[in-house]
Amino acid sequence: MRITIPILAVLACATPAMAATSQKASPVRAVAAANRLATVEPTPGMFVNARQLYVWSEGSVYHAYTAPGMVTDIALQPGEALIAVAAGDTARWVIGDTTSGSGETKQTHILVKPFAAGLSTNLVITTDRRTYHLRLSSNSGPAMAALAWSYPQDGLLALKRQAAVAEAAKPIVSGLAVEQLHFDYGISGDKPHWRPIRAFDDGRQTFIEFLPNIANGEAPPLFLIGAEGKAELVNFRMQGRFYVVDRIFNVAELRLGTKKQQVVRITRGDGKRGRS
Repeated sequence: MRITIPILAVLACATPAMAATSQKASPVRAVAAANRLATVEPTPGMFVNARQLYVWSEGSVYHAYTAPGMVTDIALQPGEALIAVAAGDTARWVIGDTTSGSGETKQTHILVKPFAAGLSTNLVITTDRRTYHLRLSSNSGPAMAALAWSYPQDGLLALKRQAAVAEAAKPIVSGLAVEQLHFDYGISGDKPHWRPIRAFDDGRQTFIEFLPNIANGEAPPLFLIGAEGKAELVNFRMQGRFYVVDRIFNVAELRLGTKKQQVVRITRGDGKRGRS
């Protein structure tokens, strides 16, 4: 007698098991794919003599090819302090560290050597600046003599710092004579981190000077206070750590915040050189 089982029943029975298998395999495939995509291989155009120069990027895995009887030098950034080195296989790999240079040019080197060909492990290097992830492979052929990194992000930050220093060194205005300046301004009220350190004018413009960290946070708006006590938002431009206002005023306030507003008042002392 022939028994026919409906195909839908077979699928209904098989689907949960197949789904479970798929769910188990999926994370493994995801990890393998992520590691594969994150691995950076050496390229001919990035060798400086025998040293491979990688471009450092957070989370990338850098491949180092080694060989038995050969030491591969992993050079860190000059001035970078080593915290720890950890390897997946410490039984079949010799891993040590040393330094070269001194002072600001002192450089840490991680030295790796496999006991045999056909080995593979990973290496994690932590420093005071970043974390390096490496994949180590050994073969019977040529080995990488050395590898190091370039750091584009550090270069960009250095350029920004240079631009900030150059901007701060610029004069507020050209042709400003000291004898034309009036410093008879008082500063009162709250004491937030953005409180100005002084105010002065040249008879035409008013300058409000802040600490250099004013550029790191939210800049408070400036209001002129009229004779009737009404506040009027006034235009100004920020130049370095100065507010430059194209007028002379008697009283002004810097205000910041909504629920608990912080207010700093700037008052001109004699009140005889013009009105707001």
